[in-house]
Amino acid sequence: MKILTNTSLKAYNTFGINASAKQFIEIQHEDELMHLLKRFYTEEIFVLGGGSNMLLTKDIDKTVFYINILGKKIVEEFENHVIVEAKAGENWHEFVNWTIEKGYGGLENLSLIPGNVGTAPVQNIGAYGVELKDVFVECEAIHRQTTNTRHFSLQDCEFGYRQSVFKSALKNQYIITKVRFKLTTQTHQLNKSYGAIKTVLESKGIERPQPKDISEAVIEIRQSKLPDPKEIGNSGSFFKNPVIESSVFSQLKRQFPNIPSYAVSETLTKVPAGWLIEQTGLKGFRVGDAGVHAKQALVLVNYGNATGKQIQNLAFLVQKKVIEKFGILLEPEVNIF
Repeated sequence: MKILTNTSLKAYNTFGINASAKQFIEIQHEDELMHLLKRFYTEEIFVLGGGSNMLLTKDIDKTVFYINILGKKIVEEFENHVIVEAKAGENWHEFVNWTIEKGYGGLENLSLIPGNVGTAPVQNIGAYGVELKDVFVECEAIHRQTTNTRHFSLQDCEFGYRQSVFKSALKNQYIITKVRFKLTTQTHQLNKSYGAIKTVLESKGIERPQPKDISEAVIEIRQSKLPDPKEIGNSGSFFKNPVIESSVFSQLKRQFPNIPSYAVSETLTKVPAGWLIEQTGLKGFRVGDAGVHAKQALVLVNYGNATGKQIQNLAFLVQKKVIEKFGILLEPEVNIF
């Protein structure tokens, strides 16, 4: 356990925002977490994981619990699948690499997503046609007030598009300590139809890809258009892709014939937020050190010394321009504090 006071959180959030915490406690074991929750029972705490899906707009005048509980293992093996477990503090991409090195399938499309394992279920992270819920078995979490441990099944988590029960009905009530996944060992159900993945595989002459091939293709795609948080502060996709009524989309299609879309159901259509932003002319736009990334308009970036407020004001501008042009309100995917 490490305890610091009045410390900068710049190194603990991928936007690189220089906000400070009144008190910062690094937690490395579940028993430490239990003890601290009882000790800080009457106080409001701020739970921090990988810091990859957050924007700090002010200093944190609370005690920060930095969850750095590490460990991963194979829980159970079957004929064609395996159950693996990773603790909350494990880096997500490093965990994905670990599964791929063992020849397991299921997480390859989720390669290079920033953050830690413990926060992945909260957001129901997803990319290139796959979401965490597709391989999720259960997670273990500790209730902040009672310190009781609870196991959450797939159904319990109420996963939706970048959504879970941990962002809605049970928001700020539980701290996830470990997650279990069901991965394939032989007959892999690979999702390779996503356009960009298919193109990369074809360019390499790979006709029968393995999970590692898909992972490498995803990494290549992401690195080609998304900035590395270690070089340019960012939190990945800042906005969710809006889901609108298909009747509304039909009207937009008449006005904007080239608008891309993905059918969600017979009545709902998803539109790429990055395309909408790009059409407003904001791609590459910059105010001081706060900017819209030049290669991917869905990503807001900190070029060095932007404050959280400056990034937030830029997000407001993006929302305003998209509403004016398309009548669609973009909802942030990033949690703003």
